[in-house]
Amino acid sequence: MPLDPQFRTLLDTLATNGAVPLVRGSAVDTREHYRTLSLARRGADYVPFPVAGVEDDEIDGPAGPIRIRVYRPLEDRGGAVTYLHGGGWVLGDLDTHDPVCRKVAGETGAVVVAVDYRLAPEHPHPVPLGDAMAGLRWTHDAFPDRPLAVAGDSAGASLAAGAAIVARDDAVPLTAQLLWYPSTDPTQSSQSVRDNAEGYFLTASDMRWFYEQYLPDGSTDPLVDLQHADVAGVAPAVVATAEFDPLRDEGDAYADRLRAAGVTVTHVPGPGLIHGYAAFIGLVDAADAAGATALGALADLLAQARTP
Repeated sequence: MPLDPQFRTLLDTLATNGAVPLVRGSAVDTREHYRTLSLARRGADYVPFPVAGVEDDEIDGPAGPIRIRVYRPLEDRGGAVTYLHGGGWVLGDLDTHDPVCRKVAGETGAVVVAVDYRLAPEHPHPVPLGDAMAGLRWTHDAFPDRPLAVAGDSAGASLAAGAAIVARDDAVPLTAQLLWYPSTDPTQSSQSVRDNAEGYFLTASDMRWFYEQYLPDGSTDPLVDLQHADVAGVAPAVVATAEFDPLRDEGDAYADRLRAAGVTVTHVPGPGLIHGYAAFIGLVDAADAAGATALGALADLLAQARTP
Protein backbone atom coordinates (compact mmCIF):
# COMPACT_ATOMS: atom_id res chain seq x y z
CA MET A 1 0.00 0.00 0.00
CA PRO A 2 1.17 3.62 -0.35
CA LEU A 3 2.95 5.46 2.41
CA ASP A 4 0.51 6.49 5.13
CA PRO A 5 -0.60 10.07 4.35
CA GLN A 6 0.02 11.27 7.91
CA PHE A 7 3.59 10.02 7.65
CA ARG A 8 3.90 11.64 4.21
CA THR A 9 3.03 14.97 5.80
CA LEU A 10 5.47 14.41 8.67
CA LEU A 11 8.32 13.46 6.36
CA ASP A 12 7.67 16.48 4.15
CA THR A 13 7.70 18.72 7.22
CA LEU A 14 10.98 17.23 8.43
CA ALA A 15 12.56 17.80 5.03
CA THR A 16 11.27 21.37 4.82
CA ASN A 17 12.62 22.15 8.29
CA GLY A 18 16.05 20.69 7.55
CA ALA A 19 15.59 17.91 10.10
CA VAL A 20 16.90 15.24 7.73
CA PRO A 21 19.35 13.69 7.21
CA LEU A 22 19.48 12.20 10.67
CA VAL A 23 23.26 11.71 10.84
CA ARG A 24 25.10 15.01 11.34
CA GLY A 25 28.76 14.03 11.12
CA SER A 26 29.98 13.32 14.63
CA ALA A 27 28.25 11.14 17.18
CA VAL A 28 27.93 14.10 19.56
CA ASP A 29 26.26 16.32 16.95
CA THR A 30 23.97 13.53 15.80
CA ARG A 31 22.94 12.75 19.37
CA GLU A 32 22.03 16.38 19.97
CA HIS A 33 20.03 16.50 16.72
CA TYR A 34 18.20 13.26 17.52
CA ARG A 35 17.35 14.40 21.03
CA THR A 36 16.04 17.71 19.71
CA LEU A 37 13.84 15.90 17.19
CA SER A 38 12.55 13.50 19.84
CA LEU A 39 11.63 16.23 22.29
CA ALA A 40 10.12 18.42 19.54
CA ARG A 41 7.37 15.83 19.05
CA ARG A 42 6.02 16.92 22.42
CA GLY A 43 4.40 20.24 21.61
CA ALA A 44 2.54 22.68 23.80
CA ASP A 45 -0.46 20.36 23.94
CA TYR A 46 1.56 17.25 24.82
CA VAL A 47 0.15 15.28 27.74
CA PRO A 48 2.32 12.35 28.93
CA PHE A 49 0.61 8.97 28.84
CA PRO A 50 -0.56 8.45 32.42
CA VAL A 51 1.26 6.03 34.69
CA ALA A 52 1.09 5.48 38.43
CA GLY A 53 4.69 6.49 39.03
CA VAL A 54 8.11 7.09 37.48
CA GLU A 55 11.38 6.69 39.36
CA ASP A 56 14.96 7.21 38.21
CA ASP A 57 17.64 5.00 39.74
CA GLU A 58 21.09 3.52 39.15
CA ILE A 59 22.11 -0.11 39.02
CA ASP A 60 25.46 -1.85 38.91
CA GLY A 61 26.70 -2.60 35.41
CA PRO A 62 29.70 -4.49 34.01
CA ALA A 63 31.83 -1.32 34.05
CA GLY A 64 30.09 0.98 36.48
CA PRO A 65 26.64 2.37 37.23
CA ILE A 66 23.86 2.38 34.64
CA ARG A 67 20.91 4.74 34.82
CA ILE A 68 17.45 3.21 34.71
CA ARG A 69 13.91 4.57 34.82
CA VAL A 70 11.10 2.51 36.33
CA TYR A 71 7.50 3.05 35.21
CA ARG A 72 4.59 1.66 37.21
CA PRO A 73 1.29 1.27 35.34
CA LEU A 74 -2.04 2.58 36.56
CA GLU A 75 -3.56 -0.87 36.09
CA ASP A 76 -0.91 -3.31 37.27
CA ARG A 77 -1.41 -6.74 35.69
CA GLY A 78 1.73 -8.23 37.17
CA GLY A 79 4.34 -8.31 34.41
CA ALA A 80 7.81 -6.74 34.17
CA VAL A 81 9.42 -5.47 30.94
CA THR A 82 13.02 -4.37 30.43
CA TYR A 83 13.00 -1.76 27.66
CA LEU A 84 15.97 -0.92 25.41
CA HIS A 85 15.70 2.26 23.36
CA GLY A 86 16.55 2.66 19.71
CA GLY A 87 19.00 5.04 18.08
CA GLY A 88 21.50 2.95 16.14
CA TRP A 89 23.45 2.02 19.30
CA VAL A 90 24.77 5.62 19.15
CA LEU A 91 21.76 7.82 19.95
CA GLY A 92 18.91 7.98 22.42
CA ASP A 93 18.47 8.02 26.17
CA LEU A 94 15.83 7.71 28.88
CA ASP A 95 14.19 10.99 27.86
CA THR A 96 13.96 10.38 24.12
CA HIS A 97 11.97 7.19 24.69
CA ASP A 98 9.97 8.24 27.74
CA PRO A 99 6.66 8.38 25.78
CA VAL A 100 7.20 4.89 24.36
CA CYS A 101 7.98 3.40 27.77
CA ARG A 102 4.89 5.02 29.26
CA LYS A 103 2.80 3.50 26.48
CA VAL A 104 4.35 0.06 27.00
CA ALA A 105 3.52 0.24 30.71
CA GLY A 106 -0.01 1.42 30.08
CA GLU A 107 -0.89 -1.03 27.31
CA THR A 108 0.64 -4.12 28.94
CA GLY A 109 -0.07 -3.32 32.60
CA ALA A 110 3.56 -4.20 33.35
CA VAL A 111 6.27 -2.44 35.30
CA VAL A 112 8.73 -1.14 32.69
CA VAL A 113 12.43 -0.73 33.42
CA ALA A 114 14.14 1.44 30.79
CA VAL A 115 17.91 0.93 30.62
CA ASP A 116 20.25 3.78 29.65
CA TYR A 117 22.92 1.49 28.21
CA ARG A 118 26.28 2.94 27.16
CA LEU A 119 26.57 4.03 23.54
CA ALA A 120 28.95 3.59 20.63
CA PRO A 121 31.41 4.71 19.35
CA GLU A 122 32.76 5.29 22.85
CA HIS A 123 31.38 1.89 23.87
CA PRO A 124 31.05 -0.45 20.87
CA HIS A 125 29.76 -4.03 20.89
CA PRO A 126 29.55 -5.93 23.21
CA VAL A 127 29.30 -3.15 25.83
CA PRO A 128 25.67 -2.12 25.13
CA LEU A 129 24.55 -5.74 25.21
CA GLY A 130 26.32 -6.28 28.53
CA ASP A 131 24.52 -3.27 29.97
CA ALA A 132 21.22 -4.56 28.56
CA MET A 133 21.74 -7.89 30.30
CA ALA A 134 22.57 -6.11 33.56
CA GLY A 135 19.26 -4.30 33.25
CA LEU A 136 17.37 -7.49 32.46
CA ARG A 137 18.90 -9.32 35.43
CA TRP A 138 18.14 -6.37 37.71
CA THR A 139 14.51 -6.38 36.59
CA HIS A 140 14.26 -10.10 37.32
CA ASP A 141 15.85 -9.68 40.76
CA ALA A 142 13.71 -6.64 41.62
CA PHE A 143 10.44 -8.25 40.47
CA PRO A 144 11.05 -11.99 40.91
CA ASP A 145 7.38 -12.98 41.03
CA ARG A 146 6.45 -11.30 37.75
CA PRO A 147 6.71 -12.81 34.27
CA LEU A 148 9.67 -11.15 32.59
CA ALA A 149 9.92 -9.69 29.08
CA VAL A 150 12.55 -7.77 27.15
CA ALA A 151 11.55 -5.21 24.53
CA GLY A 152 13.13 -2.62 22.30
CA ASP A 153 12.89 -0.66 19.08
CA SER A 154 15.39 -0.64 16.21
CA ALA A 155 18.89 -1.02 17.69
CA GLY A 156 17.17 -1.64 21.03
CA ALA A 157 15.27 -4.47 19.40
CA SER A 158 18.56 -5.92 18.17
CA LEU A 159 19.87 -5.74 21.73
CA ALA A 160 16.64 -7.29 23.03
CA ALA A 161 16.99 -10.19 20.57
CA GLY A 162 20.59 -10.73 21.66
CA ALA A 163 19.55 -10.52 25.31
CA ALA A 164 16.89 -13.17 24.72
CA ILE A 165 19.59 -15.53 23.43
CA VAL A 166 21.87 -14.80 26.40
CA ALA A 167 18.92 -15.23 28.76
CA ARG A 168 18.28 -18.69 27.29
CA ASP A 169 21.92 -19.67 27.72
CA ASP A 170 22.19 -18.23 31.25
CA ALA A 171 18.84 -19.59 32.45
CA VAL A 172 17.27 -16.16 33.00
CA PRO A 173 13.54 -17.00 32.99
CA LEU A 174 12.33 -14.86 30.09
CA THR A 175 8.66 -15.05 29.15
CA ALA A 176 8.59 -12.90 26.01
CA GLN A 177 10.46 -10.54 23.70
CA LEU A 178 9.06 -7.60 21.74
CA LEU A 179 11.17 -6.56 18.76
CA TRP A 180 10.04 -3.37 17.02
CA TYR A 181 11.68 -3.25 13.54
CA PRO A 182 14.93 -4.95 14.64
CA SER A 183 18.30 -4.69 12.93
CA THR A 184 19.50 -8.27 12.49
CA ASP A 185 21.86 -8.27 9.48
CA PRO A 186 25.11 -6.23 9.59
CA THR A 187 25.67 -6.90 5.88
CA GLN A 188 22.59 -4.80 5.05
CA SER A 189 22.11 -6.91 1.93
CA SER A 190 18.33 -7.29 1.81
CA GLN A 191 16.14 -5.91 -0.95
CA SER A 192 14.33 -3.52 1.39
CA VAL A 193 17.63 -1.73 2.11
CA ARG A 194 17.79 -0.90 -1.59
CA ASP A 195 14.07 -0.23 -2.04
CA ASN A 196 13.85 2.11 0.97
CA ALA A 197 17.37 3.53 0.91
CA GLU A 198 16.25 7.17 0.84
CA GLY A 199 13.24 9.26 1.71
CA TYR A 200 11.74 7.47 4.72
CA PHE A 201 13.65 9.08 7.63
CA LEU A 202 16.07 6.20 8.32
CA THR A 203 18.32 5.75 5.28
CA ALA A 204 20.69 3.05 4.13
CA SER A 205 23.63 5.41 4.63
CA ASP A 206 22.47 6.09 8.20
CA MET A 207 22.59 2.36 8.89
CA ARG A 208 26.07 2.02 7.44
CA TRP A 209 27.26 4.84 9.70
CA PHE A 210 25.61 3.30 12.76
CA TYR A 211 27.29 -0.05 12.12
CA GLU A 212 30.65 1.66 11.64
CA GLN A 213 30.29 3.14 15.13
CA TYR A 214 28.94 0.00 16.77
CA LEU A 215 31.15 -2.56 14.99
CA PRO A 216 34.31 -0.63 14.06
CA ASP A 217 36.18 -3.85 13.32
CA GLY A 218 33.20 -5.72 11.91
CA SER A 219 31.67 -8.71 13.63
CA THR A 220 30.29 -12.14 12.92
CA ASP A 221 29.10 -12.52 16.51
CA PRO A 222 25.66 -14.16 16.20
CA LEU A 223 24.41 -11.92 19.01
CA VAL A 224 24.68 -9.10 16.43
CA ASP A 225 24.55 -11.05 13.16
CA LEU A 226 21.24 -12.49 14.27
CA GLN A 227 20.44 -14.08 10.91
CA HIS A 228 23.07 -16.67 11.83
CA ALA A 229 22.13 -17.07 15.49
CA ASP A 230 20.96 -20.30 17.11
CA VAL A 231 17.53 -19.21 18.31
CA ALA A 232 16.03 -22.54 19.33
CA GLY A 233 14.52 -22.30 22.78
CA VAL A 234 14.43 -18.51 23.09
CA ALA A 235 11.39 -16.79 24.54
CA PRO A 236 8.22 -16.32 22.45
CA ALA A 237 8.51 -13.23 20.29
CA VAL A 238 6.47 -10.39 18.92
CA VAL A 239 8.24 -9.03 15.83
CA ALA A 240 6.89 -5.81 14.33
CA THR A 241 8.12 -4.47 11.01
CA ALA A 242 7.32 -1.47 8.79
CA GLU A 243 6.71 -1.45 5.06
CA PHE A 244 8.80 1.63 4.19
CA ASP A 245 11.82 0.66 6.27
CA PRO A 246 15.30 -0.37 5.09
CA LEU A 247 15.20 -3.03 7.86
CA ARG A 248 11.86 -4.54 6.85
CA ASP A 249 13.15 -7.67 5.12
CA GLU A 250 15.65 -8.59 7.84
CA GLY A 251 12.96 -8.21 10.49
CA ASP A 252 10.64 -10.43 8.47
CA ALA A 253 13.47 -12.94 7.98
CA TYR A 254 14.22 -13.00 11.70
CA ALA A 255 10.58 -13.73 12.48
CA ASP A 256 10.79 -16.61 9.98
CA ARG A 257 14.04 -17.83 11.56
CA LEU A 258 12.47 -17.88 15.02
CA ARG A 259 9.39 -19.69 13.76
CA ALA A 260 11.50 -22.28 11.90
CA ALA A 261 13.33 -22.97 15.19
CA GLY A 262 10.05 -23.73 16.93
CA VAL A 263 9.68 -20.39 18.70
CA THR A 264 6.17 -18.97 19.07
CA VAL A 265 6.08 -15.81 16.95
CA THR A 266 3.52 -13.08 16.40
CA HIS A 267 4.52 -11.04 13.37
CA VAL A 268 2.97 -7.56 13.15
CA PRO A 269 3.56 -6.06 9.69
CA GLY A 270 3.31 -2.29 9.32
CA PRO A 271 1.69 -1.50 5.99
CA GLY A 272 2.22 2.13 5.06
CA LEU A 273 4.52 2.76 8.03
CA ILE A 274 8.15 3.88 8.38
CA HIS A 275 10.98 2.85 10.64
CA GLY A 276 10.58 4.37 14.08
CA TYR A 277 6.80 4.52 13.99
CA ALA A 278 6.47 3.69 17.70
CA ALA A 279 7.81 7.19 18.44
CA PHE A 280 4.76 8.57 16.63
CA ILE A 281 2.14 6.67 18.59
CA GLY A 282 -0.45 9.29 19.49
CA LEU A 283 0.40 11.34 16.39
CA VAL A 284 -0.24 8.91 13.52
CA ASP A 285 -3.38 6.76 13.53
CA ALA A 286 -1.79 3.83 11.70
CA ALA A 287 1.12 3.84 14.15
CA ASP A 288 -1.41 3.72 17.00
CA ALA A 289 -3.09 0.69 15.47
CA ALA A 290 0.12 -1.25 14.79
CA GLY A 291 1.52 -0.33 18.20
CA ALA A 292 -1.65 -1.49 19.93
CA THR A 293 -1.48 -4.82 18.10
CA ALA A 294 2.17 -5.40 19.05
CA LEU A 295 1.66 -4.40 22.69
CA GLY A 296 -1.53 -6.43 22.90
CA ALA A 297 0.40 -9.50 21.74
CA LEU A 298 3.08 -8.84 24.37
CA ALA A 299 0.41 -8.38 27.06
CA ASP A 300 -1.14 -11.73 26.03
CA LEU A 301 2.19 -13.54 26.43
CA LEU A 302 2.68 -12.04 29.89
CA ALA A 303 -0.89 -12.93 30.87
CA GLN A 304 -0.46 -16.53 29.70
CA ALA A 305 2.62 -16.86 31.90
CA ARG A 306 0.57 -15.77 34.92
CA THR A 307 -2.18 -18.30 34.28
CA PRO A 308 -1.95 -21.26 36.69
